[in-house]
Amino acid sequence: MTPVNPLLNSVQMAEFAALGVLRFDALVPDELNEAAHREMAENVIARSPAGTPLSECFPSPSAIGEVIRLPEVQGIIESLVGTGCLYDHHAVHTRQPRQVTAQHLHGDAIIDTRMHFDIQLVYFPHDVPREMGGTMVLPGSHFRRINESDIARYQNLKGQMEMEGKAGTLFALHHGIWHCGRRNQTDEIRYMFKLRLNPTVRQMRLWDTSDIDDESARGETARADVDGFLGKQEPWFELADGRLEIVNRIKFWRFLTGDNSFDTHYWLTRIENMPKVVVA
Repeated sequence: MTPVNPLLNSVQMAEFAALGVLRFDALVPDELNEAAHREMAENVIARSPAGTPLSECFPSPSAIGEVIRLPEVQGIIESLVGTGCLYDHHAVHTRQPRQVTAQHLHGDAIIDTRMHFDIQLVYFPHDVPREMGGTMVLPGSHFRRINESDIARYQNLKGQMEMEGKAGTLFALHHGIWHCGRRNQTDEIRYMFKLRLNPTVRQMRLWDTSDIDDESARGETARADVDGFLGKQEPWFELADGRLEIVNRIKFWRFLTGDNSFDTHYWLTRIENMPKVVVA
């Protein structure tokens, strides 16, 4: 039976596991973007208490609610945190015109070291060119546990991603990813809507796994692509520490799939080798 909402596939989930970020360009229709933009500018988006089921938040009439209830957005949410997820908080982040300084690089989830994870959806209701101060994230940093501002002195890391794009572009982020707001060098205010969500179900095989479950050539290709994402070094990885990040990805993929035998390039298997046979 085909799901009502289009779920992510395994290659997309492996990209999320490896990088901590997924990008969906111009996902929201223009008319809805314009209405959501007005709500942000007028500061009329209703807040709910933390822990409220998402299904009870942003009731109609609410443009932001309509964005969240789009089947494509619901499919992203269901694939990452499952049905019945909880509202944690939301914020409308603005970058004022003609800024001289940018926000410092930081991580939000100081005390949150779970393998289970929250997501943050980041949505731009209008075009955000790079000079408008699109938020920067560092792909692959979500396993690098830090105190919030430990990394504040760092700027312009190799492999960083500028979150900019056309109106309606949406990003899904792991709660631990490093990020910062960039300078807005235009004459317009930049608006961004951020929504954090908590799971209520075990985050295992929530997406469409038919690709990696397929025993045909399609499945072989998907499994190879998964392996490629999880084993790829990011430009900012140090040689030794990069190996640690690969191992963290393997552990995360095992958590997501329930397959405790999964490995890539023998990284985790070799350090799990603890023979118990005693030679007579």
